[in-house]
Amino acid sequence: MVKEIRIYIEGGGDKKDTKKAIRIGFSEFLKDLRQIAQKKKIRWQIIICGSRQNAFEDFKNALKANPNAFNVLLVDAEAPVNTTPCQHLKFRDDWDLPNVDDEHCHLMVQTMEAWLIVLALLEVEKVRQVAPHCDRLFRTLIQKM
Repeated sequence: MVKEIRIYIEGGGDKKDTKKAIRIGFSEFLKDLRQIAQKKKIRWQIIICGSRQNAFEDFKNALKANPNAFNVLLVDAEAPVNTTPCQHLKFRDDWDLPNVDDEHCHLMVQTMEAWLIVLALLEVEKVRQVAPHCDRLFRTLIQKM
């Protein structure tokens, strides 16, 4: 079991208020996982990074700065996914992730963060049923706790 989970998320642009809206949306969407973490005394942090590239850079920095945490990169797929998440990011963005397991990389459907601003309309279980990447994120985090 890990002692800390840090999720680096693409979205929100460069403005403080839009990042706040995305953070609120993801916090609501992931609240069941956050509650499990809190009960197990696992530190939980959602980091809204703005651009896709910023999310990648922040995630890479976190691997060095917070090696004992379970660091997660969550970015838009931007294209159909036919490989593992790490391979997809290497082929699509030329992102090099040596020594990073796929359990650390997760993909969202395109523009997912915009949906999360109107989170009251989303039911987590329904989203998990129709979005395999979302379900994979939940299963990975539950396994780590």
